[in-house]
Amino acid sequence: MKYCSISEAAAKLNLPESTIRYYEKKGLLPLIERDEAGRRLFSEDQIALLETVVCLKNTHMPISGIKQYMDWVVEGDDTIELRLAMMKNHKRAVLAEISLMTESLKGIDVKITRYINQKNKEEEGLI
Repeated sequence: MKYCSISEAAAKLNLPESTIRYYEKKGLLPLIERDEAGRRLFSEDQIALLETVVCLKNTHMPISGIKQYMDWVVEGDDTIELRLAMMKNHKRAVLAEISLMTESLKGIDVKITRYINQKNKEEEGLI
């Protein structure tokens, strides 16, 4: 099996090494192996788990939720239903947040349009 170092894993995922260390410290990367010198070794499977952590974090899942998910991954196939339910619930939350952000963006666009119009009127000497 081919392994990469923490710096290679960080470069692959465009993350600081400190973030990977933090995730491991919080128990989000329970399967990380180490070499005889104590350096972290990342297999393709472990990189995939790290990508999952990043995905969940980027979609605002709390660390406690990600930790629970990873605990279930380690427990194995008996937790597939739990993981599926968690992912479905998280998807609903992400979609709700996207909807809220989309609606909020409309308000920002209104302000931008207002300021552009005001600026144009000022430049034309109408104000």
